[in-house]
Amino acid sequence: MIRTVSVTPFKDQKPGTSGLRKKVPVFQTPGYTEAFIQSVFDSLEDYQGKTLVIGGDGRFYNREVIQTAIAMAAANGFGRVLVGQGGILSTPAASHLIRKYQAFGGLILSASHNPGGPTEDFGIKYNISNGGPAPEKITEAIYARTQTIDRYRIADFEAVNLDSLGTFEGAGMTIEVVDPVADYAALMETLFDFDAIRALVSGGFRIAFDAMHAVTGPYAREILVKRLGVDEASVLNATPLEDFGGHHPDPNLVHAKELYDLMMGPDAPDFGAASDGDGDRNLIIGRGVFVTPSDSLAMLAANAHLAPGYKGGLKGIARSMPTSGAADRVAAKLGVEMHETPTGWKFFGNLLDAGRCTICGEESAGTGSDHVREKDGLWAVLLWLNILAVRKQSVKQIVEDHWAEYGRTYYSRHDYEAIDTDQANGLVAALEARLDGLAGHEAGSLTIEKADSFTYHDPVDGSVSRNQGLRIFFEGGSRLVFRLSGTGTSGATLRVYMERHEPDPARHGQETQDALAPVIAAAESLAGIRGWTGRDAPTVIT
Repeated sequence: MIRTVSVTPFKDQKPGTSGLRKKVPVFQTPGYTEAFIQSVFDSLEDYQGKTLVIGGDGRFYNREVIQTAIAMAAANGFGRVLVGQGGILSTPAASHLIRKYQAFGGLILSASHNPGGPTEDFGIKYNISNGGPAPEKITEAIYARTQTIDRYRIADFEAVNLDSLGTFEGAGMTIEVVDPVADYAALMETLFDFDAIRALVSGGFRIAFDAMHAVTGPYAREILVKRLGVDEASVLNATPLEDFGGHHPDPNLVHAKELYDLMMGPDAPDFGAASDGDGDRNLIIGRGVFVTPSDSLAMLAANAHLAPGYKGGLKGIARSMPTSGAADRVAAKLGVEMHETPTGWKFFGNLLDAGRCTICGEESAGTGSDHVREKDGLWAVLLWLNILAVRKQSVKQIVEDHWAEYGRTYYSRHDYEAIDTDQANGLVAALEARLDGLAGHEAGSLTIEKADSFTYHDPVDGSVSRNQGLRIFFEGGSRLVFRLSGTGTSGATLRVYMERHEPDPARHGQETQDALAPVIAAAESLAGIRGWTGRDAPTVIT
């Protein structure tokens, strides 16, 4: 039976850069989840009888929302749903399923790197038929619909057994519970030289991979352990848990500190890596060296031709605006296009679909390629392993060789989390009002060359995205960026990005925060962060 249920609009359902994210109790509000999913369906056209992919990162409330989404998909006329066994699908694996099976789109249930649990975070985002996040025109339509919605449609049938592979029927719709790992693992084998990586591992090369009790545990066991021969004990925190073991599944130096300490210790493995809640971010650490995400993007791009899937070279490289310019120097040497986009993976989709870039990345620990339309944590890990297997050097040697060739771009991000929204908006507005007059002025020991509010002109469809962050460029090549993040669930997060390029190899051994000290001082001088927020220091430094 299909029911139509009356609902009153919820005013807070505006999707951010990665869908709608709120605390679990908000999603548990009667009608809240249903109203948003119905608003997604109401914003789409011509999906009757077509396939929808559904999966999530296994966090608390994942299974319940999946059952709701399946029942609503049936009531709204989808012909088939593909859902990951146990409700599990990493975000890149979901993107691959959408593309492989030519699905109409997908619902990905995740709050990515945010904490999980009964009072923690949950999220829903819609991905389109290319496998990538919905573009702004769709998310804007979804939000508009949430403001006027008055009913949702849902089918009544027995809950689907998510733990058993197989095909089920519900209200005339076919429901297939599929292996969440198999198709993705097969894709990875087409891109990378698994024989070379197996030989590396069998020769005594040691790996530590931290799955952070999140979605990539099953993927790491299948690919790293079963297919590549990595010791099972090397895959840490491999069982997905609804609360991620009480930890924050964000692969950075704060929340993956144990891995960092291991890699800096006297008996460190050769290679350390981690992935986040939904499997799209990555952390790369060699023995005694942390590789920043901006550097990792540049180094992967410079060496991608060593993997079979990229031996023909790159069509181009793309990075988000706050990501450092390290990859720009690689693109220049390779003679390929370089694209600077706003933050949010959806902005890479047009470039990838049009064949304008092959590899793309963000400073927030996301890298990926044209194999899917999402960032992909394990893909980055496997490409690094492929490069290490071919070059037969350590991570540290590869990093230092890269810096010697291209120069070192010192880079850091300072996050001020959960600050008062009005204070955050006031800070940004006050700084933006001064941008046009900053050129030629000094900020601490630095002289400002130019400043602007970043506007992106999509080279494929001509769309324009304004107000994507404030940029301040200094003479000598340093840069500051200020952005308010759209990935949190409470208050506002102010992100301040600092970089300085150093071409002289003799000066590549500085501590990052020391090397960036003049840029950090300039940020406080220009924005008055302490005065606006009352914070003496960032919440997180990465």
